[in-house]
Amino acid sequence: MKKKQIAIIGSTGSIGTQALQVIEAHPDQLEAYALVANNQVDLLIEQVKKYKPEVVVIANEEKYLTLKDALADLPVKVWAGTEAVEQVVQFDAIDIVLTAIVGYAGLRPTLAAIRAGKAIALANKETLVVAGELVTRLAAEYKAPVLPVDSEHSAIFQCLAGEWENPVEKILLTASGGPFRTLTREQLSVVTKEQALKHPNWTMGAKVTIDSASMMNKGFEMIEAKWLFGVSPDQIEIWVHPQSVIHSMVQFEDGAIKAQLGIPDMKLPISYAFSYPHRLKSLSPRLDFGRYAGLTFEAPDQDRFPNLGFAFEAIRRGGNMPCILNAANEVVVAAFLKDQIGFLRMSEVIEQTMLRATFKAGPTYEDYVETDKEARRIASGLLG
Repeated sequence: MKKKQIAIIGSTGSIGTQALQVIEAHPDQLEAYALVANNQVDLLIEQVKKYKPEVVVIANEEKYLTLKDALADLPVKVWAGTEAVEQVVQFDAIDIVLTAIVGYAGLRPTLAAIRAGKAIALANKETLVVAGELVTRLAAEYKAPVLPVDSEHSAIFQCLAGEWENPVEKILLTASGGPFRTLTREQLSVVTKEQALKHPNWTMGAKVTIDSASMMNKGFEMIEAKWLFGVSPDQIEIWVHPQSVIHSMVQFEDGAIKAQLGIPDMKLPISYAFSYPHRLKSLSPRLDFGRYAGLTFEAPDQDRFPNLGFAFEAIRRGGNMPCILNAANEVVVAAFLKDQIGFLRMSEVIEQTMLRATFKAGPTYEDYVETDKEARRIASGLLG
């Protein structure tokens, strides 16, 4: 069987490094063809020396000479810049593009890969949050399959296997609740970034971990689910499930519910996206039900975590409002990680940005670009 050639956009991040572990575990079926990173040049150099891809790209052009000099003795193409990122995902040899960079930056390379007809292993939820209508339309036009990598959407995708002809009544997205699930608003007003970065169940990058603490991550996942599975926001329910054993569920018209369970391990959804419709053998630990006295569920508290409500409001309004939401969130998370604003202030800035930014009901790609700039400008001005 021909090895699947994988391009990893964001190879030095949490998802990217785990994807390389999956590839390493299955050298007869998977191969890293291209590795792309933004800034972490030292780790990228290590990855290239170990996995020997055909092409490597560093988006930050200031790091190009460091990368090129370190790899001078290897037969690897070394490129730099954002345009190079968009070019590499279109290579004929590539079968799957894993988009694993965080935030708005993932949109352009994902669109380039879709237009080249590549299968997209989507770990960049912001791509569908910002421009879900555009992305899904182009994916259908260019016959580019979009395979979810987020654990929740992979769970839904797995539950739908063999059920494509059966209408979905409801999607049940599970959320861990993050590190602040039981805190009061008074306690939330004084939490620190160090506390926010200590997720109880998952190991993720800093931005995603903060989004999980604020419940914005779940709001983004709701929007992503709407586009991936063709449902309305009213068909999506969020349930806080602190054990993170049930990764999500699907309810059908006859009342039956299917759930996908497993340990909190991102290598499983990564592997499934790479191998679909088949499954690759994994040596990861198995779920031991003896360790769990019970699996519990509770409704999210939108008074303490209003970001979830903002996400529902944004997708119901449609147009460029989810793009505004995402841009504001990226600004406030960056500020929180720099100790410039408090935890609760993040939500206040997001809400004000959504009120002030220009709304467009039928945005083009160029509109999304302008909206992102405007919303960032407004949010940044509200930080003081």
